[in-house]
Amino acid sequence: MDRAALADFLRRHRETLHPEDVGLPPGARRRAPGLRREEVAQLAAMSTDYYTRLEQRRGPQPSDQMLASLARALRLTADERDYLYRVAGHNTPDRFSGGAHVSPALLRVLDRLEDTPALVLSNLGETLVQNRMAEALFGDRSGYSGLARSEFYRWFTDPDNARSQYPEEDRARQSRAQVASLRDAYGALGPRSRAGELVRALLAESPEFAELWERHEVARRFEDHKTLIHPELGAIELDCQALFTEDQSQCLLVLTAPPRTEAAEKLALLSVLGTQSFSGTTTGGRTTP
Repeated sequence: MDRAALADFLRRHRETLHPEDVGLPPGARRRAPGLRREEVAQLAAMSTDYYTRLEQRRGPQPSDQMLASLARALRLTADERDYLYRVAGHNTPDRFSGGAHVSPALLRVLDRLEDTPALVLSNLGETLVQNRMAEALFGDRSGYSGLARSEFYRWFTDPDNARSQYPEEDRARQSRAQVASLRDAYGALGPRSRAGELVRALLAESPEFAELWERHEVARRFEDHKTLIHPELGAIELDCQALFTEDQSQCLLVLTAPPRTEAAEKLALLSVLGTQSFSGTTTGGRTTP
């Protein structure tokens, strides 16, 4: 680990960014250029003290997870991300293995989406980053680890939770779509990749997956329209738009509703509610005691 190089690299990139570059409000007039240390720490989901010690050349060696968070917070390119890993004393991640580094171009678009759910997904079905509205709609997906980071894996190994947001009549089609997407990633990444690891685990754990895998269906797209079940607001019909990176390894998924529709009203209410729950249960989007 080259503490001096790491500290200088972090500081230089922090100073080149403005709050609006990363989706933060401009705030009061600043005495120093760039982002504040506490803003980078907030974006990277770490303590300000931890980040400050890294810039002051006295911090511990960051983990892979911390480095991925810093690369995302500082909007680093893939080359810059690799340099960050090297000076921190780590091997650089494989760029084609469905890693957690988010394309800065997708992040710039995501930063500007405040009133509609949007999230960045890897080609392994992992939620890499989600905005406030997506967290309110889907819940916080950042706490998963290991194979469970992949929605493909959760869909077949934890169906009670993973499928609860889809109408029952739509779940069979969703199962086929999940398998077809994973086969597309498997074909691109190969059997020795993390996609191959997912396939082997699912073949061993899920007879349903094994049966669908034998169909050899391949697809890499999202439905243009879908219905999601929110635990408080009920069914919400949404239109889906997917923006892929050039190498197809990541996509920005944006969910919208036509103006002046019931779904648009529910999204507006969701924006107000955030992740909090009503005290009672809901029926048709209305709260009952």
